[in-house]
Amino acid sequence: MASNNIEMEERIAHLIRTVDELSDTVARQDREISQLSDRVMMLMTREAQRESQGGGGVILGDERPPHW
Repeated sequence: MASNNIEMEERIAHLIRTVDELSDTVARQDREISQLSDRVMMLMTREAQRESQGGGGVILGDERPPHW
């Protein structure tokens, strides 16, 4: 019976450690997602400003640049 208790305590300790590690991972990913979202928003704002100033043309595919 004592060995069952020890095994259960070991399994619980392992599960607690795993949950803590997963929690840390989720928290880190949340911070990274937040930072990336901020950067995307900044880039979208910059591009919107560039487009509103008329100089934000992007060459796609086989389009010739304006100086040709």
